[in-house]
Amino acid sequence: MDRATAPPAGFGPEPAVVERTVGATGGELVLRRSGDHFEIISNGVFLMDTRDGASEREMVRACLAALPDGGRGAPGARVLIAGLGVGFSVREALDDPRVERVRVVELEPAVVEWHRGPLGDAAGGVLADPRCAVVCADFGAWLAAAAEEAEDAGPWVDVVCLDTDNGPDWTVVEGNGRLYEPAALERLRRLLRPGGAVAFWSAMRAPDFAGLLEREFGAVETIEVPARAGEPDVVYLARTGPAPAA
Repeated sequence: MDRATAPPAGFGPEPAVVERTVGATGGELVLRRSGDHFEIISNGVFLMDTRDGASEREMVRACLAALPDGGRGAPGARVLIAGLGVGFSVREALDDPRVERVRVVELEPAVVEWHRGPLGDAAGGVLADPRCAVVCADFGAWLAAAAEEAEDAGPWVDVVCLDTDNGPDWTVVEGNGRLYEPAALERLRRLLRPGGAVAFWSAMRAPDFAGLLEREFGAVETIEVPARAGEPDVVYLARTGPAPAA
């Protein structure tokens, strides 16, 4: 969520603290308001805000467009999003008429609660949509359990979007590095239906990770979205094999 770069000093009114709490990993988590916008700060590090969200929305759009026939012939798409944040990626998925269900895995219970309160309007009240289900969990642990279940029940999701960090080379939580390793990529593959798509958000280019993703999935598309300042945000998009012919 534009997490790499905080607004420059003197940009808009001085932020006011809306709520300060202890996060799931023990650090400080702060919700601030600056004018009409909200910001989330973790241990003094600017994570995300509600000023833009262009790259998060593009991540979801690109995944849905990557489905067979651009998704046009596949209504009822199921979307999995790792990281609720300020809700832009979830909002984009819910706004697409092809999407039947959105499951969100968010580490921080406080972020979920903020969406029931001050953050609710920023993304159009995503939690009120009956198609949206939120699980509070560490995505790495949740993914390991979900991949095991998929061994018996089969793949169940068409699109997976990971937006938990500033990117593979700049994780918000130290343990999140495992989300960008071969074991996690293999687990993600197990969840995806044939013809499905997976995307990773990054605040910077991560060519080593792109190479790893290519080895697991095949061709990788690199999508660059201009940021408010500095280098563009990057979305790495990969697909599973094509769905079998009817």
